[in-house]
Amino acid sequence: MRMTEYQAAFANIFKGNDRAYVTNSEVLKGNPCMQSLISQHVISKTSQFLTQEADGVPIKMDVPFPPPQNPVFRFIDLFAGIGGFRLAAQKVGGECVFSSEFNSHAQAVYEKNYGEYPFGDIKDISANDIPDHDILTAGFPCQPFSISGKMKGFEDTRGTLIYEVFRIVEAKKPKVVLLENVKQLVYHDKGNTLSTILKGLDNLGYTHTWKVLNASDFGVPQNRERIIIVASQGREFDFSLVKTLPRKTVRDVADTDSSKFEYLDEPYTLLDEVRPQPSGLLFVGYRNKNIRKNGIRLGTEHLSRVHKQPNRIYSIDGVHPALPSQETSGRFWILDGDRVRKLTIDECYRLMGFPDEFIKDNSLSDMYKQCGNSVCVPMIEAIIEQIKRQML
Repeated sequence: MRMTEYQAAFANIFKGNDRAYVTNSEVLKGNPCMQSLISQHVISKTSQFLTQEADGVPIKMDVPFPPPQNPVFRFIDLFAGIGGFRLAAQKVGGECVFSSEFNSHAQAVYEKNYGEYPFGDIKDISANDIPDHDILTAGFPCQPFSISGKMKGFEDTRGTLIYEVFRIVEAKKPKVVLLENVKQLVYHDKGNTLSTILKGLDNLGYTHTWKVLNASDFGVPQNRERIIIVASQGREFDFSLVKTLPRKTVRDVADTDSSKFEYLDEPYTLLDEVRPQPSGLLFVGYRNKNIRKNGIRLGTEHLSRVHKQPNRIYSIDGVHPALPSQETSGRFWILDGDRVRKLTIDECYRLMGFPDEFIKDNSLSDMYKQCGNSVCVPMIEAIIEQIKRQML
């Protein structure tokens, strides 16, 4: 029985964050009104399953990614998006005891896959409502630090959300804090932004280390570099023990049903000579769009950042550039054989390491946005596996 069937009965009762009380574990303890209502409807809550007794037999939610039967650690999922951190952590034995996500469309997708409707704006959540946990995970908003955004950093209100993480860390004192952000965070404001974040962890009494990792080293064909920060109350995390996987190409995850393909039907140019890049990218051409050329070195116009990624064409036999969160029309072009086509939405999700059974949004533009906002699942899984081995 899906959670939405229960929520339909309570639609006029639960508003805003209160809705999350229906599906989140343990926080029910702090809400007597909810406990009473649930009791009246003969509904009880255990772990992440909302069960209803029917002739003494519990009915469990039908979701593709339930929590592990015998969890070995507890974690919370902040800025959860569509649950990339959750999917990874559950694979290595983690039980999610709290989740928070601001976007209502992402919340709905999260619920369909995990049977839990996340709390909303983290600024509105009291730390007292958050259960104790071993690991705090947070892919805090990256747009303030991303080259795809305006790079305003802490001047952007989204950039201040790291302090909400600090607030929760100070109150709950998890054993480990796992943070993820764009590579550009390392260089933002000449390194001062990263230093501020690390100093905040210092002040909370956490030992920390960080490293820039690439999703392409974890079995997904995407050149997606992200900074990973691991902080703990004990030993320093050893990144050298994180296990990588052989590099794949886009062809390895490509759809075989050509009826899904949207071919490029406008003028484009293919390069006469293709030079493989160390990253695994194979830049093979570009759409014939007008671009700014002033100040750009001759012969590099279509490799420059002024030439937007959706205008470039890459080979299916290489890796793909990082999927951005701002590109909601899915204009990611690859040369497949002798024709240029757009990546399918399923291919995009495979580039992030999501399994095919993952339930996506109904809106194509939201699918692209949510995918680009997510974390690379296999990379996070490898990191959390080592956190479990080294620190828990």
